[in-house]
Amino acid sequence: MKIFGVTGWKNSGKTGLMERLITEFTARGLSVSSIKHAHHSFDIDHPGRDSYRHRDAGARQVLLASRNRWALMHELRNEDEPSLGDLLKQLLPVDLVLIEGYKRDRHPKIEAHRKETGQPLIAPEDETIVAVASDTSVTIDRPVLDLNDTASIANFIAQHLKLDPSDLSPHASVSDGLHPYGCRDGQGSKGNDPDWIRFFVWISPRVCRTSDGIK
Repeated sequence: MKIFGVTGWKNSGKTGLMERLITEFTARGLSVSSIKHAHHSFDIDHPGRDSYRHRDAGARQVLLASRNRWALMHELRNEDEPSLGDLLKQLLPVDLVLIEGYKRDRHPKIEAHRKETGQPLIAPEDETIVAVASDTSVTIDRPVLDLNDTASIANFIAQHLKLDPSDLSPHASVSDGLHPYGCRDGQGSKGNDPDWIRFFVWISPRVCRTSDGIK
């Protein structure tokens, strides 16, 4: 299974991007699962429900099932929180697992960034962030994509993970998704090479050369 993460500050658009990427990759025919890290106080169950009563009585696991879905709740009972690797082992095999949170783990990630949050980029201090999806101009030594261009972000992820080329959308290239404030006028932006070749020319040194110098 291939895994890729979405990270960012609160209200940066992480969950919205996750939702759109799941829709995009599913539409391309990939099987997709997701993992989201939640706050310690989070609970999907509520007092008074039958399942809550089972848990409260001491059940280690409670499985709820219907004709549409089933869900398994596992009580840690003061055990250590499972690692991301342990959680991945609980999933059925799929083409791609998208992960929201777990920013300290070493899997590749894209940072969602919105100007309105007023927060600085996380990427400069985190080498596991391989690209930034932003709604505004940012200066960083990694690819910058348009936060609202889901197809191009999906293409970047597919190429980074070396997913089968047939999984790439025929309607958008990675270079199309590079943010207009990023590397548009730079090295590799001329000529008749396919977009994906130009993209690798742009990011191969992990910097973008523009008319204003190195970005």
